[in-house]
Amino acid sequence: MEKSPAAGVTTVVPMSITFEGRVRQIGDRLIVPLPADASGALPSRGQVAVEGEANGHSFATVLEPDGRKGHWVAVDDGLRETLALEDGDTLTCEVTPTETWPEPEIPEDLGSALDDAPDLADTWVSLTPMARWEWVRWVQSTRSPSTRERRVEVSVSKLRDGKRRPCCFDLSSCTDPELSRSGKLIDAG
Repeated sequence: MEKSPAAGVTTVVPMSITFEGRVRQIGDRLIVPLPADASGALPSRGQVAVEGEANGHSFATVLEPDGRKGHWVAVDDGLRETLALEDGDTLTCEVTPTETWPEPEIPEDLGSALDDAPDLADTWVSLTPMARWEWVRWVQSTRSPSTRERRVEVSVSKLRDGKRRPCCFDLSSCTDPELSRSGKLIDAG
């Protein structure tokens, strides 16, 4: 970030990061791992909300940590189809970290549990989008259906107890069970 004077006031202007990344397919999903220098320019080793452009198409998303002090970006179906992207293609991206986080997609099991707990409606809405991303990420970060079910239950309990964020997981690890092993992005090389 660089500081820029405006009318006698110092404001912080986010810096854009431009990079070329190679599209990687892991299972049925496409991702783009950020080059080390691009990832190193980000303000966090954990998730980072960004606004960006990829080959001329605008997007807002959250960059995910790879568990190796780097990051990756998911290629959603719309971008995949629009740009006809395939494994091995090169994608030119420009991203700008932002404090405005997009809303996470709430998984069905967590959404149902929250719907069944109307006493938490105001609590959930009062959380920052970043905190909601952390709850979703924590619930989804397991392959085990029984562990996931337990995490949904614990989420409701912790929210009722006034907890604003889940605890006790490494925010810089790759927690997507389809894309990681032992907290590290698989097949990233």
